[in-house]
Amino acid sequence: MTMPLWEQIITVALCIAATMLSRFLPFILFSSRRPTPRYIQYLGATLPAAIFAMLVVYCLKGVDLFSGTHGLPEFIAIAATVLLHLWKRNMMISMAGGTAVYMFLVQMVFV
Repeated sequence: MTMPLWEQIITVALCIAATMLSRFLPFILFSSRRPTPRYIQYLGATLPAAIFAMLVVYCLKGVDLFSGTHGLPEFIAIAATVLLHLWKRNMMISMAGGTAVYMFLVQMVFV
């Protein structure tokens, strides 16, 4: 069953409003005239690594070590991600490289 046009318009408008609010709210709350609170600075320093760790746990939650490929493509991709990060110290390159290695392994090697 599809949504009527008016529901689609309301849904898109709410998505736009939520996106704009999440983009503009930090600039409203933390102006350049006042220093950024210490807990916000702490969150800015620690959350990227915490989210990265959470992504790793989420990606490995369905891996069965006792059947199929025994988790080899996942662990090879994790090793590639770690090596890329130690080499370049860039989280985007690490994630993109690890994803590329994993996709290559599951589509070409561990078919």
